[in-house]
Amino acid sequence: MKAFSRGVVILSLVLLAASNASAADMDWMDVEGRIQYGFYTEDPRAVREIVRQLSGVEAEYPLQHYYVGLANYRLAMLIAAKDKARAREAAARCVSRLDAAVTAKSDFAEGWALQSACLRMLGNLTPWRPLAGPKSAGQMERAVKLAPKGPRVLLLDALDSGEDGKVDASAIAKLKKAATAFEAERQDVGRTPGWGAAEAYTYLASGYLEQGDVLNARDALERALLLAPDFALARRLLLKITG
Repeated sequence: MKAFSRGVVILSLVLLAASNASAADMDWMDVEGRIQYGFYTEDPRAVREIVRQLSGVEAEYPLQHYYVGLANYRLAMLIAAKDKARAREAAARCVSRLDAAVTAKSDFAEGWALQSACLRMLGNLTPWRPLAGPKSAGQMERAVKLAPKGPRVLLLDALDSGEDGKVDASAIAKLKKAATAFEAERQDVGRTPGWGAAEAYTYLASGYLEQGDVLNARDALERALLLAPDFALARRLLLKITG
């Protein structure tokens, strides 16, 4: 993930240039890299700044809405434990932005899958919101029909199947499929969206640990850290094994 090694300055320049250029001209690979780096290093302030900058650019394309949604999704994940109110707001913004993305492009499987994840998160953060769960399931079903072998669709579907954040046997089977799909996708270096491989291996490792399978867990974590050396969650899980 070469994008992670670039300076924070690059994103600022890219987003600054966007005020004088169309969204189609933006370096979305770099934007994605900055979002993911903030998530991997568990830096909510950095992700919040990306949300602010991206939201300040007039949205013209589904991919732009998608990345604003992804940034809000990552922000909600990072702050949910400490600030549920702001996490709810971020999850709601994600849902809204993905709504715009799939309205503009109805066959956008990546958009439907991410919106499903944000709806599920919103439902978890707002227990009295009864429609979030069924709607999330419907969006995911649509995403799977559109892209049954899409790695991010498989990843988010796997995370959707676990109960209370646990990676159960059903989720492990889906994560294995996702990992295989990510390996195939690695040949398409320049595609966007392109995130998720490190997460697939890390959550797979978490599932293996739940089952007491330390060897497979360690192998999955080593793969994750080859892809994203700064992934704090993967590092913690590996330390749990080696510590």
